[in-house]
Amino acid sequence: MKFKLQIWRQKNAKAKGRFETYRVDNISPDTSFLEMLDILNDQLIREGKEPVAFDHDCREGICGMCSLYINGHAHGPDDGITTCQLHMRKFKDGDTITIEPWRSVGFPVVKDLVVNRNAFDQILQAGGFISCNGIVPDANNLPISKIDADESMDASACIGCGACVATCKNGSAMLFVAARVSALAKLPQGKVEGARRAKAMVAKMDELGFGSCTNTQACEAECPKGISIAHIARLNREFLLAKIKD
Repeated sequence: MKFKLQIWRQKNAKAKGRFETYRVDNISPDTSFLEMLDILNDQLIREGKEPVAFDHDCREGICGMCSLYINGHAHGPDDGITTCQLHMRKFKDGDTITIEPWRSVGFPVVKDLVVNRNAFDQILQAGGFISCNGIVPDANNLPISKIDADESMDASACIGCGACVATCKNGSAMLFVAARVSALAKLPQGKVEGARRAKAMVAKMDELGFGSCTNTQACEAECPKGISIAHIARLNREFLLAKIKD
């Protein structure tokens, strides 16, 4: 298979970016998208040109590093996958593929397709954890219903890739924040700091420039782990209860 690639190139955070056109040939349908970019970079290096910078790590759909906006979709045209799980058989031979970095005020471009997602770390540091003094009791000593445990686990599936932000027309991080808050809100250990957590994480999200949520459900549709917007409703309840208590 052969492809025409329109790739966003940007030297650094302050430089003006632009799309550049590249061509790759003899690509196997079973090649992953990131492997295709590896092949392109090998080709560019042999030609004495600067390779395309892009993030990747586990290449197993776990870490969320491979965050690319491909043909107008976060992580590409397939459903329920990260970019590293996308294969070239999802495209037609001769296709033109447009590849961009995440577009968000909260995720400034570092270089080419690499963005700084440190904003998510800052949101987590604001309250996405459980404080504990002394010895932690055995988990089996805290009764949790199967329904609550399942909901918490579903929310915990979030890998923090940022597809929700890149897809949202407002650049909102509500699904990410909601998943983190919801995962703890359904557990006894998380209820102690529940009110402070919801307020702190939402405040940090707003401070970092993420947009507001208007419930378009685009975030849920593009989330590689299928995180439900029902968690946003729980975040709203947790936040409102915290404000009422104040």
